[in-house]
Amino acid sequence: MIFALAGNQNCGKTTLFNQLTGSNQHVGNFPGVTVERKDGVIRNHRDATVVDLPGIYSMSPYTNEEIVTRDFLLKHHPDGIINIVDATNIERNLYLTLQLIELNLPTVVALNMMDEVRANGGTIKIQKLQEELGVPVVPISASKNDGIDELIETAIATASAKQIPKRQDFCSGAVHRAIHSVAHLVEDHAERIGVPARFAATKLVEGDEPMLNALGLSENEKDMVGHSVAEMEHELGTDREAALADMRYSFIEKLCADTVVKTGESKEHLRSVAMDNILTHKYLAIPIFLLIMMLVFYLTFGVIGSALSAALSAGIDFVTGLADAGLTAYGINPVVHSLIIDGVFAGVGSVLSFLPTIVVLFFFLSILEDSGYMARVAFVMDKLLRKIGLSGRSFVPMLIGFGCSVPAIMATRTLSSERDRKMTIFLTPFMSCSAKLPIYAVFTMAFFPNHQALVMTSLYIIGILVGIVTGFILKNTVFHGNPVPFVMELPNYRFPSAKSVGLLIWDKAKDFLVRAFTVIFVAAIIIWFLQTFDTRINVVSDSANSMLAGIGQLIAPLFAPLGFNDWRASTALITGFTAKEAVVSTLAVLTGTSVSNLSAALSSLFTPLSAWSYLIFTLLYTPCVAAINAVRYEMDSRRSAVAVVLYQTGIAWIVAFLVYHIGLIFYR
Repeated sequence: MIFALAGNQNCGKTTLFNQLTGSNQHVGNFPGVTVERKDGVIRNHRDATVVDLPGIYSMSPYTNEEIVTRDFLLKHHPDGIINIVDATNIERNLYLTLQLIELNLPTVVALNMMDEVRANGGTIKIQKLQEELGVPVVPISASKNDGIDELIETAIATASAKQIPKRQDFCSGAVHRAIHSVAHLVEDHAERIGVPARFAATKLVEGDEPMLNALGLSENEKDMVGHSVAEMEHELGTDREAALADMRYSFIEKLCADTVVKTGESKEHLRSVAMDNILTHKYLAIPIFLLIMMLVFYLTFGVIGSALSAALSAGIDFVTGLADAGLTAYGINPVVHSLIIDGVFAGVGSVLSFLPTIVVLFFFLSILEDSGYMARVAFVMDKLLRKIGLSGRSFVPMLIGFGCSVPAIMATRTLSSERDRKMTIFLTPFMSCSAKLPIYAVFTMAFFPNHQALVMTSLYIIGILVGIVTGFILKNTVFHGNPVPFVMELPNYRFPSAKSVGLLIWDKAKDFLVRAFTVIFVAAIIIWFLQTFDTRINVVSDSANSMLAGIGQLIAPLFAPLGFNDWRASTALITGFTAKEAVVSTLAVLTGTSVSNLSAALSSLFTPLSAWSYLIFTLLYTPCVAAINAVRYEMDSRRSAVAVVLYQTGIAWIVAFLVYHIGLIFYR
């Protein structure tokens, strides 16, 4: 059995998926968390699979995520649908429910967040709601695991019995006549493509182009459909889409009047409105956001994260010392000794020591996301983003880009406009990903120890500002046009879930560890090899005579105008293309220092000003191979991927050049 899990954005769908399957998908309190379908086996039912589909508001395919959901429901014909409905916003959520029922598949409505409804003194008449909709309705609270077992049993029983909805007709009057006349006309065509005749008819009356093309109607049949629609519009005095929306909402209003008992505005909503008066204030919103981020960076790099990283670094140095002493006592071959200590331990260890910093940062970011604050930031940023030709909706992928560019680029699928999507993909890598944190931490510790939080915040702000300037350039050159209107649901503020925060932290920590012991491990060995041997594979006494030095010296002149012309600095930038953390591991290998002494060793390669220039360049230059591959996949173009590499590296060189030379005026 295959069940489709469908519902509006931000209604608790991914939380329910985790409860149904025992999976650990990331949950966020802002729309657009799921950007592609995810499959999982329902717990205690090995023969039943549930597919978590992207959140949608209707079956009209405007965005890529809506296309993913609609195509799965229409083409894969699941055995059943679990439609999750936010009980605190039931009127809006039922709009999709009515369309799902028209698919004539076994359907169960999971009425989520019933705990909040009851806490506010309200209730919903479940039996009456079931009778009116013609499908089973199960009250649940996904976040508290309430009602999940009953939902599973009801869904399995409904699908096993092939129990289709008892009611599909929710219309009356002119809309009723139009849908039924079109349904009779297209019945054989709908049967041929495996779509219920009523659903096909409803889509045609709405003016759905994909359905019209799929049915393959003759010109005469198209004329007859057009005549029915024109007659309906004339009688109602409105257009076809508004007529269908009015029909559905009229039914929903009557249904909710009979089944939903409310005692007033919910406490959660009242609290959220009061908080939004400050956090989304016309003038205070952006300063508050910047202050919050500065506090996060201060706690991460100045108080908590730095202390934990220093402790782990000391531990790594201790283990390295033991390994060094053990290998020396054993009398192992000097080259192998160098490989293990100077290659693996120096390379991987230098990156690994920053794991606590990343964990602490994502602890704070996940709290901001889970609380619902990040959705407000997207709303606040809409006005600013519109000036560069994007809507606030684009801020969500950019926000994800602060974690990792790969899922951020994939998240652009939530954008309805192809123009907006491509432009956002070009701008997202300017948002500083977490892989660059070890670079920032090492350099700020070495050159700006008393202003780490300030420098860190300024790097993130510079990335955003360069993205804004780049947006202006792209808007007036490559991506002409205006952004689509911005519509985004602002969820109520909620206390972050300990499980959700823990899962996000574990996910980031696991990803970091995997990269440290795979990509970084391999890169460290390659760097060690190139640094240890010359072109004749002889061990060199001075790394300046190595193969790596030869490569680095070829490109070093390119970076001399930026303030750093040492071949070791430029070589580290090359390895950063595989993974940004590799910049730190490469510098550790090339300087031959331990993790705790790396910051001190950098003073021989950089001045404070050239270190700042180096940080700006690493902030802005080409993203890693994985991100470039994501660009190629999402834009279906190798040329676009190459363009991102060249464009970003060029921008990085120009900005770092300006920073360094303007700095020279004051530094002298």
